[in-house]
Order: sequence, then structure tokens, then C-alpha cells
Amino acid sequence: MEKRTILIVDDEEDIVELVQLNLVRGGYQTLACTTGEKALAIAESKRPDLVILDLMLPGIDGMEVCRRLKANPDTRQIPVLMLTAKGEEADVVAGLELGASDYVTKPFSGKVLIARVRRLLRSQEEETEDKSTIRVQDLTIDPTRHEVLVGGESVPLTLTEFNILHMLAKHPGVVFTRYQIVDKIHGSEYLVTDRAVDTQIVGLRRKLGSCGKLIETVRGVGYRLRD
Repeated sequence: MEKRTILIVDDEEDIVELVQLNLVRGGYQTLACTTGEKALAIAESKRPDLVILDLMLPGIDGMEVCRRLKANPDTRQIPVLMLTAKGEEADVVAGLELGASDYVTKPFSGKVLIARVRRLLRSQEEETEDKSTIRVQDLTIDPTRHEVLVGGESVPLTLTEFNILHMLAKHPGVVFTRYQIVDKIHGSEYLVTDRAVDTQIVGLRRKLGSCGKLIETVRGVGYRLRD
């Protein structure tokens, strides 16, 4: 089986070496760079399976790199794992809203890093394998094209938004707690708050327009897609 390739973007060489060491031990191939400009060029030319991205970069910062990756159809599907010294909730939520899939805070455990990487890659594989198109009223979800249509019009979603919607749509009427949503999308060790999940849902409803009402809030529990 071909090794998966992971791009590491960090301006601290010792961090890059540490991440590379853990990834190589975990059975992955690596690419590395220290600036956002180089990261964008490598991502488009090499198409890595995942990007580990530091938010604090010289020049184009990590947030802007993430935004541009998700705006480019050629790199939109690449999962982004934020690696940052910042632990504030606002930074985490901002990264998720731009399309990042997960985050690890410095200093980090090598085992936790590898666990997050494996889960993201596994989640991506599972989404690719589940190719059945789902239709609910005017809403169409096509996992093969990674496309969502509302009334026949394409709706651009981040990877996280798409995964949440797809999960809810595969189980109509089933209520998922916020913690279940986090566990499904990011893993049980994902340290994000209820408010971050609510932020994702609010953004998703807004983008879905008239179909946003299909995502129902079950007060005190979580969310479900109307059956």
C-alpha cells in the first residue's frame, strides 16, 4: 500500500523536525516548508493527503493559507490539521470556520498527533467510499463529487460543514449530541466547546438557505436532520 504524504508547514525548524520524526515513525511520507507562500505552491503541485499547518507564519499566515486552500477547487478536499501555540477558543473557531478539520496545540504529544492524523485520513477514506447520493426535499448531497445542491444550485461548504451535514443526512431523524458530532468528525480527544459546534451549525444553516430549516435543534440535546 502506498504511503500517504503529509505536508508540514511551520517556520520553526525544530517543530518541523519533531513532526516529521513522529510521522515517519507512523509510516507516512512528508513534505515540509516554512512559509505560507510555499505551502500553497506545494499543495497545488504535489497534492498531499493532509496538511499540518501552523497558524503563526511569516508573510501569509496560517489562517489565510487555510482560506486559500479551501477556496481552490484543486486543494479544497485536502484536510487541514492546525498546529498552533494558541489555545484560545476564538482561534480554534476561526480556523474551523475557514475549513480546517482539526487542531493540535503546542506543545503536543506525538501519539496524539498521529492519532489525529490517522483519524482525519480514515474519515476522508470513509466519506469517499460512501458514494450514495442523498436527497431530502430540495437538498441533494453527492459524496462522490463532494457537492451539495439546494434547488439545483451548488452550495460551497467547508470539509467540516460537509461532513456534519452528510452525517446527519445519513441518519434522518436521529438526534446527535454536540459531543457525538465532535467525535464523529474530529475524534473523542477533540477539545472544542459546544459553542464551536453551534457555530458550525449556524454557518451551515445559513449557507443552505431555504433548506437550513431541515437541521433541527433538539433543545438540551443536540441536532438532527428532519425525517
